[in-house]
Amino acid sequence: MPKKILKGIVVSDKPNKTITVMVERKYSHPLLKKVIKVRKKYNAHDENNKYKTGDQVSIIESKPFSKNKKFEVMESNK
Repeated sequence: MPKKILKGIVVSDKPNKTITVMVERKYSHPLLKKVIKVRKKYNAHDENNKYKTGDQVSIIESKPFSKNKKFEVMESNK
């Protein structure tokens, strides 16, 4: 099974070696046929504390680094 790759914006870089990335997706509601925007936050591993708030990044699924950290930063999408 391939690893998930998500794109989002860094909303927090306060913890050491960790960033919080907000990923937004849109889908059509099955009954109402309305387009709905859903936002979800993921904690991602940032080894060198390289990324700052506001950066666009891609994150990829990886082995768990901690209880909530199961993604790591792949690259920046500037």
